[in-house]
Amino acid sequence: MTLEPRAARRAWHGAINPFHAVVYFSPDTVTTYRSLGLTDRTAANLASRAAALGAVGPGTVAATFYNYRYDLIAARFPAVWDVATPAQVLAARLRAADATLRRLLGDETVESPAMAEAAELALTATEACTRHGRPLYSAHADLPVPEEPHLRLWHATTLLREHRGDGHVTALVAAGLDPVEALVSHSATGKGFSPKWLTATRGWEPAELDAAAERLRERGLLDTDGKLTPAGEELREELETETDRLDAAPYAHLGAAGLDRLGQLGGGFVARAVGAGAFPADLFG
Repeated sequence: MTLEPRAARRAWHGAINPFHAVVYFSPDTVTTYRSLGLTDRTAANLASRAAALGAVGPGTVAATFYNYRYDLIAARFPAVWDVATPAQVLAARLRAADATLRRLLGDETVESPAMAEAAELALTATEACTRHGRPLYSAHADLPVPEEPHLRLWHATTLLREHRGDGHVTALVAAGLDPVEALVSHSATGKGFSPKWLTATRGWEPAELDAAAERLRERGLLDTDGKLTPAGEELREELETETDRLDAAPYAHLGAAGLDRLGQLGGGFVARAVGAGAFPADLFG
């Protein structure tokens, strides 16, 4: 089934990715990981996403996550697994998702028929995801599907997020954008992390961000004010279009009506979570 080209992208940005991502900025997540002895927030966040891969080292994390500074990762891996095993981290991550969603949305919404409907729609989409060449998706696809509807939806959005993310890495490599250039050019669209959060979460120093910006200027992709040139805007759109192409199967499988319904339901949950303070006000831009 053929969908309108940007329909899946709109649903991903408005309903799928942010539903998953609420855990990364949640005080409930911090508390849950600290109970395991993971007091370094960066180590906890990296471990939570890497745990599905097993007790991996920094090389695997750098390769699959793509846009994190290697030194940031190497300072925490594989030592993080001496504090908590991957199985313990995965269990804690699910507890954190439960606490976060209940706090942001309320028990009535979490336990509503709408939540159950959205979960089944998202899980239906995941039936058409593909494993080969998608390490983070494939590792997460081996995890059991939770029973509670809100956690089923969170698990499904995690699978869809990693499936698209793996494809996006492929597109970035093909476009010749290194990890820092990818981040800087994305921030220049106004939709990426602010410089503060690039440094705080990805580990890149201001000088490294500036050097990446200079490389992009030399390629004619950024202007002197750090804004995308027409060529830069074209490249970023080509990246998203290629990512859409690589990620089309789950949404074609779900169908236009199902995707529209998932966007409506998930978008409503996300709007409520954002209204409850799910994300820092200075995160983007």
